[in-house]
Amino acid sequence: MTVFEEGAKKSGVLWLTLDRPRLAWHALHDGAVYVVTGEGEQDLPGLAELTRVRVTLRSKDNGARLVEFDAPVTVVDQAAEPEAVAALAKERLNAVDSEHLTDRWARTATVVRLTLPT
Repeated sequence: MTVFEEGAKKSGVLWLTLDRPRLAWHALHDGAVYVVTGEGEQDLPGLAELTRVRVTLRSKDNGARLVEFDAPVTVVDQAAEPEAVAALAKERLNAVDSEHLTDRWARTATVVRLTLPT
């Protein structure tokens, strides 16, 4: 496991440098970090239009910066990557519609893959 995977695994949230640093919850799946943005979800303006984004992973224990890196951004075809979307849905806390969460995401949200460095 790389330092990037270890950091993503140990941290429940990450910071993305967009219009300003934005806090985002995520899921680690198959060597990449997945985030969701859109209606009823976290506000990550412009993320889906980027080709790369600066990611900062911090320690869950003390908030110290673990690692920073630039990650390629890819919008996910949710129907083609159901395992990644399911992993992300599992990490979504307090969803009012958890039973139909992924259906709602398919209609109103964007799932984005941030590929970790090797």
